[in-house]
Amino acid sequence: MINSASPQLVHAIIPAGGAGTRLWPLSRRDHPKFLLDLTGAGRTLIQGTVERLAPVAATTTIVTGTAHLAAVADQLPGVPRENLLAEPAPRDSMAAIGLAAAIIAARHGHDAIVGSFAADHTISDESAFIAAVRQAAALAQKGWVATIGIEATGPSTAFGYIHTGELLGVQGAPQGRRVLDFTEKPDAATAAAYLATGDYRWNAGMFVARAGVLLEHLAAQRPALAAGLQRIASAWDTSAREEVLTATWPSLEKIAIDHAIAEPVAAAGGVAVVPASMGWDDVGGFDALAELVAPRHTGTAAGVSVLDDAARGGVAADVEAVASRGALVASTTGRRVTLLGVPGVVVVDTPDALLVTTPRHAQEVKGVVDRLTAQGRDALL
Repeated sequence: MINSASPQLVHAIIPAGGAGTRLWPLSRRDHPKFLLDLTGAGRTLIQGTVERLAPVAATTTIVTGTAHLAAVADQLPGVPRENLLAEPAPRDSMAAIGLAAAIIAARHGHDAIVGSFAADHTISDESAFIAAVRQAAALAQKGWVATIGIEATGPSTAFGYIHTGELLGVQGAPQGRRVLDFTEKPDAATAAAYLATGDYRWNAGMFVARAGVLLEHLAAQRPALAAGLQRIASAWDTSAREEVLTATWPSLEKIAIDHAIAEPVAAAGGVAVVPASMGWDDVGGFDALAELVAPRHTGTAAGVSVLDDAARGGVAADVEAVASRGALVASTTGRRVTLLGVPGVVVVDTPDALLVTTPRHAQEVKGVVDRLTAQGRDALL
């Protein structure tokens, strides 16, 4: 049931998956980017996500792979063990979010408001984020599937877009607007045209709804997937969990929540958006890190952004930079990295792999991982 004293509280769902291949060799299969401190803040991305949600979270549920469960539990000792859900294999975001929503509905009632938030994004203006989540929760109470639309600061081709419509006039959500449609990642000309209208926002994949509403939409749009998730959720808090999970999970449809629910429900007029400007970044590559990690002002690395694990008690980077302003050095080894006359370069130094690139080519790192995979170099993945 909804807590009437605190109507804006949300049962937070944090899907924690993916290998973060554009951040190789820092991010690996067994230690992906959500488990890393990629901003030098002294907390990993998933720790930052949980802390950011704390003011509005009634509960926090993490959905992650079996291989990462122990590391997630170690990093998040404040999250109850029963709220750490392990999926046997990746089935995309709808299965992960739908399973968590069904378990939350069983534990807290179908009127419980759930919200899904990525484990590996950063947000600099956390008060603006909290305000947006509260508005999304107010919309969810009225039966909407609500999303948060990020202010588009440029004609990016890296994100999908949300086409916003008229204000809805919902109490507690003064900025809430109808979503006209969702669009896939556009080309540069289309992205520029979107920005020129002022009616488009970036889609960060944040969704807030009553658990029952989300599950009803899923049952209408993807009945087999909904039935499978309900079967698993019904057994989750019983001794039959592993048997039902093993029998059911592999056959679940692999589909993103955007395609399963957001797009078709928006087409039917059932999705709302809260536009927000909050310093959001999906940390999608070393080009993003070069902007997120502040350069040092003094010492041998002055003018260079340096990323290490010193803030969390790990190894400190040893960097000397000459005429190399704007460079980024990420090091987990502690060995000396010297830059001479290479402004803007990106150097990533790990015990078994060294990457040297530039922000312009940072998105091509995924291709390096693809080639290593094709070559069977699993030890480097």
